[in-house]
Amino acid sequence: MSAGITTEHAVVTRPMARGLRAAGLALCLSLAAWAAQGAAPERVVTLGGSVTEIAFALDRGDRIVADDLSSLYPEAATRLPRVGYYRATPVEGVVAMRPDMVLASEQAGPPHAIQKLTELGVNLQVVSDQPTVASLYRRIDQVAAALDAKSAGARLSAALKRDLDRIQAQPRSDRPTLLMVNRTGSSQGAGSGTAADEVLRLAGLANVLAGQQGYKPLSPEAMTALAPELIVITTSSLDALGGMDNLLQVPGVIATPAARAGRIVVMDDLLVLGLGPRLPQALQQLQDAAGAPARAAR
Repeated sequence: MSAGITTEHAVVTRPMARGLRAAGLALCLSLAAWAAQGAAPERVVTLGGSVTEIAFALDRGDRIVADDLSSLYPEAATRLPRVGYYRATPVEGVVAMRPDMVLASEQAGPPHAIQKLTELGVNLQVVSDQPTVASLYRRIDQVAAALDAKSAGARLSAALKRDLDRIQAQPRSDRPTLLMVNRTGSSQGAGSGTAADEVLRLAGLANVLAGQQGYKPLSPEAMTALAPELIVITTSSLDALGGMDNLLQVPGVIATPAARAGRIVVMDDLLVLGLGPRLPQALQQLQDAAGAPARAAR
């Protein structure tokens, strides 16, 4: 009888099979979410570097089965399967990890991908992720509650507040500072409304681009006019430029007071831009760099 099955019938059944697989996947995810109600999650996908870092700081790293490309710390997070970048969330990649919870930064997207995860029955928990310290505290509380680690969350928040209070009690230098990134092949500086601006402010530094909103391209003329006495650049940005020697060849950089005094500091991307639980470490690093004696540029 099998010889009687026509090609036309075979073609028709392929989309049917895909539909059945999709329906089965949605059912499995719904059942997983239902089973997870009231139980601590065991298979978590994190979307957002700070979210991942907080989960590990709460000693819940063993629950994470995958994270995204922005999860740069701790090292153990970089060894996990990656599901892409949290601002361009791949639905299939997330679903393939069979999570019983997805912990996502509120900056995760695009919106249609987040909506699709919800429609598939994924247990999606979205946490605060604004460029403020208040948001950081909320993020810790939300991640801790989601991972059944409220006590650890309270301890982490208390330690964070203690360290921040200590660092902010130190005298401000108000040294004019420029934070540079290189994301698209051209250098940009961080203005107001960014996590970088908040970190510079908390460190007692004066952001030379505070009058600008968001990230702005840096022309040689702008570098000269801004006259930063301290330049901060992220590790990945320096790598993209090909190292410190190449940074000093970027038009306008070598003429800045920062370059002439040798005050160029390279910082881990997530540390200085993530506004995460290592914030006190970032502030101390910046304060140390601002207070370092001048030295000849390379």
